[in-house]
Amino acid sequence: MNLPVSPLILVLLVLIAILAIWVGVLEYRLRRLLLGKDARSLEDTITNIREGIFSLARSHKETVSRIENLDGRVKRSIQGVETLRFNAFADAGSKQSFAIGLLTEEGDGVVISSLYSRDRMSVFAKPVRGHASEHELTEEEQEVLMRAKR
Repeated sequence: MNLPVSPLILVLLVLIAILAIWVGVLEYRLRRLLLGKDARSLEDTITNIREGIFSLARSHKETVSRIENLDGRVKRSIQGVETLRFNAFADAGSKQSFAIGLLTEEGDGVVISSLYSRDRMSVFAKPVRGHASEHELTEEEQEVLMRAKR
C-alpha cells in the first residue's frame, strides 16, 4: 500500500485549508460576540449581562411594589361622587337642600346632607361601609349612594 506522496500531501493541504477557513470563521463570530464597550473577553460579556439582569430584577421588584402601593391608595380614594339638590320642605321655595355621596371603590365613605328651611339649615354626615349606612338614610341620600356607586 504505497501511495504516492504527492496525492497524500494534496489531501492534507486541502484539509489544512478547510480547517484554516473554519478557524477564521469561528474567530470572526467570536469577535462579533465580544463587541461592546468594555468586553475584552467572554467572561466580561457574561458578567455585564448578569449585572444587567440583576439590575432589571431590582427595578422590576421596585416597580411591582410601587404599583401595589398605588393600587391600595387608589382603592381608598374617593371615586364615586354624586350631588343631588332637592326641595326638603314645600314651603321653603327652591331646591336649597342637598345630599352629597362620597364613596371609595369598595363602597366606603360618607353621605353629607343639608336640609334648608327659611329659619335654619341643618347639616348631617352619615358614614357608609360597603355601600350601606348603619344610620337611616332619606330617599335622597339613598339615591345619591346609588348614583355614586355607579
